[in-house]
Amino acid sequence: MKLFATAATALVLALSSAPESAFANGGQFENTGGSLNETPKELQDVGIDEKIGQNVDLDLKFKDEEGKTISLRQLVGKNGQSAILSLAYYSCSSLCNFHLNGLKDAFKGIEKPLGSEFQAIVVSIEPKETPELAAAKKRNYIKAYGRPEGAAGWHFLTGDQASITALAKQIGFKYHWEEKQQQYAHSSAAAVLTPTGEISRYLYGIVFDPKVVRLSAIEAADGKTGSILDRVILYCFHYEASSSKYSPMLSNIMAGGGAIMLIVMAIFVAPFWIGNRKSSGRKSQGES
Repeated sequence: MKLFATAATALVLALSSAPESAFANGGQFENTGGSLNETPKELQDVGIDEKIGQNVDLDLKFKDEEGKTISLRQLVGKNGQSAILSLAYYSCSSLCNFHLNGLKDAFKGIEKPLGSEFQAIVVSIEPKETPELAAAKKRNYIKAYGRPEGAAGWHFLTGDQASITALAKQIGFKYHWEEKQQQYAHSSAAAVLTPTGEISRYLYGIVFDPKVVRLSAIEAADGKTGSILDRVILYCFHYEASSSKYSPMLSNIMAGGGAIMLIVMAIFVAPFWIGNRKSSGRKSQGES
């Protein structure tokens, strides 16, 4: 496990310098003829500035699906539980659905229903969206989730621009409105919050391992913070504007796999190389 963790950590550090377009979402952008290594101008101020260890203001006010004004404090820390927080918007036709579908699938793979071990919160970044729209979105996702008892643990909120902007800034969620495309350019990530509102870690992408999601929430409930292999999933996907979906990007997968192999080989070869160096040094001293 230590060997894998070392190799994987090194890979993540290498990926952290990859183009932001590998980790962020936009809409259907025009092909300007640039290479895959170039970040589209629409995505240059989109992404996540990680704020691990910092606190979200739990007194921020939003409206729930019934139109009642509530604070995040009423959800985060409820029954001493952690929370998984996603920023999205309910009229989004692309990445938001992929992200929320991925979370839904992960939630389905967890034995206990939502609300038993942690809370899930979605906050709309569109201030024009209403509690009625949030309620409709929740109904659809609870139906797809297939466990009505989990409805009490999955919250779909709306709010005014001031509250949305404050929350987005606190979790490092950078996004903007694309007038030409009539949609928001934003990234795909959820922040895991401890019961006191501290940011424990981030879950990136559109596909989530149920075990990773659950353990991230459980660790956050214990007040633990730290990073995980966040960006690897989305790094291996490329957004195809023509089909409005993410598809596996073979070059990234091969590059990632090659990097891991090189790191593993280096770890195995290093002890022999060091041993030979020491042996040669002792022989030199003996000859002298």
